[in-house]
Amino acid sequence: MDAIDLRLLELLQRDASLTNQTLAERAGVSPATALRRVKALQERGVIEAQVALLNPAAFASLLTALVEITLDRQGAEHLEAFERRAVAFDAVQQCYRTSPGPDFLLVIQVPDMDAYAALAQQLFTQDANVRNVKAFFAVKRAKFRPSLPLPPAR
Repeated sequence: MDAIDLRLLELLQRDASLTNQTLAERAGVSPATALRRVKALQERGVIEAQVALLNPAAFASLLTALVEITLDRQGAEHLEAFERRAVAFDAVQQCYRTSPGPDFLLVIQVPDMDAYAALAQQLFTQDANVRNVKAFFAVKRAKFRPSLPLPPAR
């Protein structure tokens, strides 16, 4: 990736709704160049998706849980099996395998505590391989920035 690709990515991470014309102007390239490069970045998998980020305050009630999961057996097949189960739930917004410490860290978003309890029953309690669950419930979101730090241009 060169400096132009990195600039396009920086701009898109801030606001993916920019028109191609505006994106090109801000990146200092022609619209055709911007379009071609963004398409190439998408085809290479550098840009996974373009989504709308919703403001949680716009919804009546949301509960965010940060959950540490430790499995009883940590063999590759057991880790993969739990991961497949976890990511199948829409409420599981992020799933990380971690080391050291717990085997997984999940970020879960549900409407309320009843919904969390139902999810916990399905995902944690019914899985005989889950040894320990430690949940932390967010009381305030101080920062949320779903962007990656980009390397300096070469």
